[in-house]
Amino acid sequence: MATALTNESAARTNGNGAENETPKKKNRTFLVILIVLVGGGTFFGVSKYINGQHHETTDDAQIDADISPVIPRISGYVTDVRVKDNQLVKKGDTLVILDNRSEMIALEQAEAALKSAQSNLGVAHASTTASRANIVTFQANTQTADAQIEAAKVTLRRATRDYDRYAILLKENSVTLQQFEQMEAAKLTAEKQLRVLEDQKNAANRQVAAATSQTAATAEQVNVANASIQQKMADVDNAKLNLSYTAILAPEDGLVSKVNVQVGQLVQIGQSLFSIVMDHAPWVVANFKETQLARMKMGQKVTVHVDAYPNHDFEAKVASFSPATGARFALLPPDNASGNFVRVVQRLPVKIEFDDKDQLTKQLRPGMNVDVDVHIDQQ
Repeated sequence: MATALTNESAARTNGNGAENETPKKKNRTFLVILIVLVGGGTFFGVSKYINGQHHETTDDAQIDADISPVIPRISGYVTDVRVKDNQLVKKGDTLVILDNRSEMIALEQAEAALKSAQSNLGVAHASTTASRANIVTFQANTQTADAQIEAAKVTLRRATRDYDRYAILLKENSVTLQQFEQMEAAKLTAEKQLRVLEDQKNAANRQVAAATSQTAATAEQVNVANASIQQKMADVDNAKLNLSYTAILAPEDGLVSKVNVQVGQLVQIGQSLFSIVMDHAPWVVANFKETQLARMKMGQKVTVHVDAYPNHDFEAKVASFSPATGARFALLPPDNASGNFVRVVQRLPVKIEFDDKDQLTKQLRPGMNVDVDVHIDQQ
């Protein structure tokens, strides 16, 4: 009986001891967890604060690059498509060929018109040469007429003196009337001959004036023919240019995207056939909050993390800042004067350029999401 009481008393004693030790262990574990959480939170907060003093970050950023639409400069039917989606092309590669028969005919017509204009120029030169030769001939006729007039004047003076002398002799009855009449006839003949020669000289002068006018006119025809040739040459160049447009070439190196043109399709001037993503260095457009821009400057070092390559750090730098916020360039920009004003933190696009030495940038594609970390204390 005494032994049973002793055992029961020991059991009670052990039970109370276990009951006292369990709360102590629970309180100690909770305290450790609390200390760890507080320490971890403090470390995280302090590290974020320190990092925030030297960095500005955003995940509102994407890769961007030059994208050029392929647009025909003339209308025509497609005869051949030489590229496919995602194909790499070089500058000058032929992408699409249009039917060029109408442009070939236009070029032949322009060349024929040019030859006709050149022939007209030859005719005008020949006419000018002939007119100048006529001037020389008519001037020679004028000089001949002058010599003949001088001779006629000499003959007239002699006939006049003979007439006057015979008139005196007739009064003295030293000559017969018949002889006097012969002298009178000779004088009249000399006078008429002089008038004829003077008329011929005047006619020759008029011919010289007419030939001179004709030469001036033909010279103008030469100028007109030269102008016509210049115009026809421009028409030929324009026809050749339109013919060259029937072969649509790649403007730059890049990748072809969204080829939506088929053989036999009629394309119009200005119609977008597909696009070429330029094979140039891509860049990042990061939309920072306006409250983050105070210490950001061009040239500051940037670390970029691309979602497609999470384990790679891309080195870059701040290149430029947009002249306006993204909201200003929206299709329907906000109008704070409408009476429904709500103050919203705006974002400003910032252009960030990659380091050219990183070859992995060639694998980046426009539209990829990235995280941007600007080192505001480095430049």
